[in-house]
Amino acid sequence: MELSAIRHRNSYCECYAVDQDSVILLLQTGKDADSAFVICEDPFINQLYGKPQWYGERVPMPERLELEHHYLWRVQLKPAYKRLQYYFEIVSDGQSYLLFEDRVCPIEDKDKRSLQYFKFPWINPADVIAPPKDIRNTVWYQIMPDRFCKAKGTNTDERFKEWEQPDEPYFHSNYGGNLRGVIERMNYLQELGIGGIYFTPVFRAGSYHKYNTFDYEIIDPDFGTNDDMKELVRQAHQRGIKVMLDGVFNHCGMEWFAWKDVCEKGRASRYFDWFFINTDDFNNGKPNTDDGRYYTFSFWARMPKLNTNNEEVIRYFTDLCVRWVREWDIDGIRFDVGDEISHHFMASLRRALKAVKPELFLLGEIWFDSIDWLHGSEYDSVMNYPLSNCLNDFFSHEEMTAQELMYSMNECLTMYPRQITEVLFNFLDTHDTERAFESCHGNKDILLQRLALLLTLPGTPCIYYGTELALKGLNKYDNRQCMPWERIDRGDYKEFFSEVQKLLLLRRQHSLCSAYSTEIHPDASQPRLLKVVKKDGSKQLEILLNAGNEPITPQLHGKVLYSNAFDGTTLLPNGTVICETT
Repeated sequence: MELSAIRHRNSYCECYAVDQDSVILLLQTGKDADSAFVICEDPFINQLYGKPQWYGERVPMPERLELEHHYLWRVQLKPAYKRLQYYFEIVSDGQSYLLFEDRVCPIEDKDKRSLQYFKFPWINPADVIAPPKDIRNTVWYQIMPDRFCKAKGTNTDERFKEWEQPDEPYFHSNYGGNLRGVIERMNYLQELGIGGIYFTPVFRAGSYHKYNTFDYEIIDPDFGTNDDMKELVRQAHQRGIKVMLDGVFNHCGMEWFAWKDVCEKGRASRYFDWFFINTDDFNNGKPNTDDGRYYTFSFWARMPKLNTNNEEVIRYFTDLCVRWVREWDIDGIRFDVGDEISHHFMASLRRALKAVKPELFLLGEIWFDSIDWLHGSEYDSVMNYPLSNCLNDFFSHEEMTAQELMYSMNECLTMYPRQITEVLFNFLDTHDTERAFESCHGNKDILLQRLALLLTLPGTPCIYYGTELALKGLNKYDNRQCMPWERIDRGDYKEFFSEVQKLLLLRRQHSLCSAYSTEIHPDASQPRLLKVVKKDGSKQLEILLNAGNEPITPQLHGKVLYSNAFDGTTLLPNGTVICETT
């Protein structure tokens, strides 16, 4: 047996409380393991019954997820007294091995040394991770205000280009989209079926994208007023739509009052320690900071990095965010460059915000394994780039099999505790990536497959504005084009829009779509046939995607809830069928 592949640590992701009564354990083994068990009981059970040695019940680990090189075994236990002591038994080819905290050994060697058991000391309710309850039922819609909609009779400034007028590069152009434009199109969003709007930054800044904030207190005049934001949230809430703002607290723009004061007074400024400044001649006008004179976002000199370890900085942004929540009643904050903000900043800010609105959704922009930020004391969720990458890889590369996708998806589904996975921010594309349709070879059926998968996985999914129209765009210079409202109103996108509506309706009406239980069943004879099964008791949802080049005849059981490129018998290439069985 491959003993080096056996692994468990009674730490955050491999042993955790999923609620106030239950603990989930994960065990990793090699693929030569045939079965796995956990031997578990209360750590004081022998004292209770006057036994000389501790003993436990041998419980099978029923769930086995396959990774590329390993198996992951999972079990959910309900300790009667909130405590748990345990070790594992792994069986391979009739031979049993035991895993303790300090060693792996054959079962016959169990009593040759002292035993170091694993232990979950106590389920403290305050330590159980509990993201906002209804976020998993929310489908978000990302909007860049400048490019979404310009309200009638507004923004006639000569700085604004004609709506949809081609431009190179888009990066430097303003088109005049504003909050009133979003309000005018609120019915469109409601008809589409989304449950939340995620805005890129809306505060006064020196660019169309507003990620170089000049004033965190006021809505950028290009977008409207503070009263416009209040009205937008009110109208969104009337339609059951949440609103999430983008907080850019890792860095600021050159015109922010604190940075201007530092540039004027140098080390004499009371705000000098609000930044990371390393030389006295820092303000020399050089466009990048590769010389290290001060730290910035990337190397952009015009985005000086904030010192989020500084207590005054923490207090300023805490008071700011509390006002956003109290005055506008927003439902979430997305934290730009969330991995570079200090843990101390986020923990302090979270405590203050949750005291005002416990169900406020706190989302971090982190592009990699984010376990260090997801212990329940900082972010509720992060942007799920690992999942986005593995989904996009499968649909972009025809040589990738459903088996390979299963490995990647199982990694993603076990990266964090269950309650975190249920609210991870899943997406196909954003303003920072190429549009999802760009890699679909001009085939809208493939984009519908990707959306069908996105909307039937656990997590809180997000659709980038225009994806419901199959807009294209290769990078950040042309993936942020204006919404083509003239053509939308004319009905040019009606057919594809209607298909996306159906998928969003399915997500809302069938709880199995967001259920945590997710099984991928590859078929060796059909390497590009993806079958995903969702289970909840006796109910089951099956999602079949034919990503191959040949039609197939699937064996379906139950009622078809959604289909595309499927005639009731044959699932065509790039076809989708979702059915419910009982």
